[in-house]
Amino acid sequence: MRTDLSILRDRSFRLLFSARSVSLLGDAVAPVGLAFAVLGMPDGSGSTLGIVAAARIAAQVAFLLYGGVLADRLPRYRVMVWAEVVAGLAQGAIAVLVLTGSASVVSLAVLSMVGGAASALFTPASRSVTVQLVPAERIQSANALVQLSMNAGSIGGAALAGVLVALVGAGWALAVDAGTFLLSAALLAGVRTAVAADPPGTVQEEGIFSQLKHGWREFTDRTWLWAVVAQLALVNVCIGAGFVVLGPVRAEEHLGGASAWAAVLTAQAAGFVVGSLLAMRLRPRRPLRAAVLLTLGIVPTLAGLALSAPVAVVAGAMFVTGLCMSLNDVTFLTVLQKHVPEESMSRVMSYDAFGSFVFLPLGLVVAAPIAERIGTGTAFAGAAGLIVATVLAVLAVPAVRTLPGEPAPAPAPSDREPAAEPV
Repeated sequence: MRTDLSILRDRSFRLLFSARSVSLLGDAVAPVGLAFAVLGMPDGSGSTLGIVAAARIAAQVAFLLYGGVLADRLPRYRVMVWAEVVAGLAQGAIAVLVLTGSASVVSLAVLSMVGGAASALFTPASRSVTVQLVPAERIQSANALVQLSMNAGSIGGAALAGVLVALVGAGWALAVDAGTFLLSAALLAGVRTAVAADPPGTVQEEGIFSQLKHGWREFTDRTWLWAVVAQLALVNVCIGAGFVVLGPVRAEEHLGGASAWAAVLTAQAAGFVVGSLLAMRLRPRRPLRAAVLLTLGIVPTLAGLALSAPVAVVAGAMFVTGLCMSLNDVTFLTVLQKHVPEESMSRVMSYDAFGSFVFLPLGLVVAAPIAERIGTGTAFAGAAGLIVATVLAVLAVPAVRTLPGEPAPAPAPSDREPAAEPV
């Protein structure tokens, strides 16, 4: 563990670590604050909450591919700074509307779209900047530490969300989130990459569409990658519908409201932290297979919500879910960083994120209407069954089951074909 923590001696990595902690503190507050702000509006309901949440995700999906190109063309930490500034301003505007009683579904949806677009620019850069800060053999440890910082912020944020919403209202909870975005931007402004941040000249000279086409080839040439992304597309629909839309509704009806749901999310955040700590040590021989199996950890929480289990039971299941999701994220991210060329990594990351979240807006919008038609418990049970089915399907792909932890070494010069003789 001493070796892993020594990464924090590097100033730039320490700033990245701190920025992600602060930002995730606010991000843990935001879902609770926004959910109960929408539900507290005169026309608030699960359906309107789904519309607002879907607006953010739709914008995020729409801008993800451009975010990948931008992060491969510009210094990644600068892209992250400006994305955090825009997100902070958008969230601040939402807080003002809620605090002044001027919020409407349309205004919240539009501002959520701005925040989603900012997140789309941030995500590919944030997932690939680590390779410019630490040596290759320490990437998984660095990923686990960043994940730990994010998850530690989530624990405090989820607890803080319940306190703020209960004592001073959802508007102030959202204002806190806005402040954390701006503080994160200030911290990230001090990051300096150890590897030259400027992309190769060919990347700068290519047009956007040419770069997107190249990134698409890198993505589709790896069967294991697009197969897992296809699975995550369905898993994320289940998570979004279950935890973002139907979870708060279930909490409002059966668990005790905002404070109970905040307790469930706090348990999830605790699981995130434990999962991050485990990720520093665990090195599965077949990491991609392990990452796929870890998505089964979401099933217990969906089952608990389907059965209207007591808060303590749902929170315990959510702890397991958080642990598995954290291990999954670190493991899969490390696989990507080791098996994808650095010069096209942000674009491949953007295709990964795009594919993983492309169906999420639709899932958020239809979650409440489907639950009203078939019953909330049945909807939760169906989501759990779908996750199990996706795991079985993707494990049937040989490339997923057999991908090693380390990429195959490049052939020695003597093994390569001789270069063509000059004419």
